[in-house]
Amino acid sequence: MKARLAAATDLDRLLDPDDAAWSGARSERLKLEGTPAGMQPTAVIRTAWADKAIGAVGRVEVAALHNGRELAFRLAWEDASENGALGDTTSFPDGAAILLPTLPTAPAITMGAPGIPVNAWYWRADEPEGGRHLVAEGLGTSKTLEGGAVRGRGHWKSGRWQVVLARTLALQSAEAVVQLEAGGTIGFAVAIWEGGRGERAGIKAFSGPQWIELQLEGGR
Repeated sequence: MKARLAAATDLDRLLDPDDAAWSGARSERLKLEGTPAGMQPTAVIRTAWADKAIGAVGRVEVAALHNGRELAFRLAWEDASENGALGDTTSFPDGAAILLPTLPTAPAITMGAPGIPVNAWYWRADEPEGGRHLVAEGLGTSKTLEGGAVRGRGHWKSGRWQVVLARTLALQSAEAVVQLEAGGTIGFAVAIWEGGRGERAGIKAFSGPQWIELQLEGGR
């Protein structure tokens, strides 16, 4: 997959999923699968979901653009209901995330491993104009970073979510976060949460155990 260079497109336009710049980005339709109940980090969750279907969203369309400074992913998927707020113990916000390895050996399926972190760009429907920046070194270890490095924007219309997640290519941080550059290649994975089905944390649909290759188009 390729992140097309749109050098004249500023961040505000990248964050708009309907901006004309996205018409030049090729979308890939990815099949998603539910995370295995047996891999959930606590016995309580494993037991509660042992006989339930995980991964309500079966497919997601992904496109990527960068302007030489920021990289943006646009995610789009079908969802009959808009879940934008925390409810009772069975209703949670819809959500989406992009996962990237900080080292080539980082495993996607376990969200990294001790000493081999991954970096996540995370959006939730109860924060439709925001994004979260996370690092993890294995299941159940996610930590939210301060600083507002990740920007997100999403909207639901006629049974369909469109969400954009973006961050600067390079970022100074005391934490192990992914560093990107035009002309480079990185792996990524996608996760989608259907809050109306009670999905949250490790209960989600994801793009599978292998990283998907993304090439960032170089400058001209």
